[in-house]
Amino acid sequence: MLTSLDIENKRFSKQMMNGYSVEEVDEFLDEIGVDFARKQKEVTELNKKIEELEASMQKYKTLENTLQNALIMAQSTAEEVKRVAKQQADQMISEAKAAAQKETDALEQKVSYKRKEMEDLQKQFDIYKVKMESLLISQLELLKEVNKNED
Repeated sequence: MLTSLDIENKRFSKQMMNGYSVEEVDEFLDEIGVDFARKQKEVTELNKKIEELEASMQKYKTLENTLQNALIMAQSTAEEVKRVAKQQADQMISEAKAAAQKETDALEQKVSYKRKEMEDLQKQFDIYKVKMESLLISQLELLKEVNKNED
């Protein structure tokens, strides 16, 4: 690749006839040399900028990978938290159902006991009624007897 110095230092052999004007060629070569130097400087700066951008891009790719890993870990953690919460909720529901069933069984047992108690009281009342009726009948008979004897 030619450098600006190569272009500036290039010399052509002089010809006697039908040759180029040495001054024009030199001026043109000087212009090309300056322009080429400017372009070469631009290329160098652009290459440096490309390197910087590639370095920045690598940083961003690393950051992106880190963020993706963090996101995956956060999703995984969220799934685990949801799974544990569901297990705990299921366990709480099971415990609540068991406690409710135990309470229901205890209440049913109390109701059954109270019914039996009521049935026993009803039987005692029936027995009492029969005894009272019997006593009243016997008293009525006795009164009838006393009334008969008075007559």
